[in-house]
Amino acid sequence: MTRGGSYQTFVCSAGSGGDGIVAATVAPDGTLTERARTPAPDPMFLALRPDGETLYAVERVDGGRVSAYRIDAETGGLTRLNGRSSEGGAPCYVSVDAAGRYTFVANYQGGTVAAYPLADDGRLGEVADVVAHEGSGPDPERQAAPHPHAIVPGPEHRFRYAPDLGTDRIEIYRSDESAPLRSAESGPATARAGAGPRHIAFHPTEPYCYVVDELESTVTAYERDAETGGLATIDRTSTLPAAFDGANEPADVHVHPSGRWVYVSNRGHDSVAVFAVDASTGRLEPLVYEPTRGETPRDIALAPDGEVLLASNQHGDRVASFAIDETGRLEPLAEFDVPKPVCATFLESA
Repeated sequence: MTRGGSYQTFVCSAGSGGDGIVAATVAPDGTLTERARTPAPDPMFLALRPDGETLYAVERVDGGRVSAYRIDAETGGLTRLNGRSSEGGAPCYVSVDAAGRYTFVANYQGGTVAAYPLADDGRLGEVADVVAHEGSGPDPERQAAPHPHAIVPGPEHRFRYAPDLGTDRIEIYRSDESAPLRSAESGPATARAGAGPRHIAFHPTEPYCYVVDELESTVTAYERDAETGGLATIDRTSTLPAAFDGANEPADVHVHPSGRWVYVSNRGHDSVAVFAVDASTGRLEPLVYEPTRGETPRDIALAPDGEVLLASNQHGDRVASFAIDETGRLEPLAEFDVPKPVCATFLESA
């Protein structure tokens, strides 16, 4: 296939021996070339403001922190603007709404989600709203308490969705003038008991979304009500081939910009599962399981044009690039060495 131009990406290099935040260029042939490395304490997830000028990172330091960084467009270097308490322990996810008005954070150990207003220059304002999740699940080791693992703005920008691994629920919030995280009237969506919902991704044109269930290695399709924000289960599909019987914990999920395919990372099987989407029903059909050429792919990222996928192999110390062909399948391209990569995010094409 013919690929377009190059891309700019940022990679979290986390934990002991990590290098902070690495800026790199992804060439059309998939080769990654480092541009800059910015020290950052144990960054776990990244999000960009829509204008592409500010990067936000959740950092496991000082009890949990979210930080704002100004991006140098010429070098890829980052200048820290400010930081705020994440309002909970072990922050694991950060997102920004489409208007660039709010940043949202999920705290895995703290059991909370939080919202922060953003200044014109990208700095984080004082926390505007914090919600503590309640409940538990049947797994005594992983679900003794709430563990929100993501918080993602929905397609109409009216609702935010927070999968909670500990409670087997996807909490749904709407924004109003007094609170950016007010519980939606639809109430939360309920996953199968013991499933452990982790991340969520939305179809670009149809009323479907997909939630990866970490504790049972499934991906669940939901139909979304645009008026109420509510979710109704459509179907549930294994993220693994039938012959595999080893330990596995799927981590990330993305929908291709065309809406034709869904991608899920498998930690244990160390693959990206590729599914075809039935546009008339939202159901998924397994296509292929592509090895990620490294251990423990915690995160995957899709280029804005949908032509390239990056897999961050946390325990393989490498980011692997893949081309996406006309059938949605993955073609291995190149590898990039970086210590303990846990997340990558793309800027628009350069």
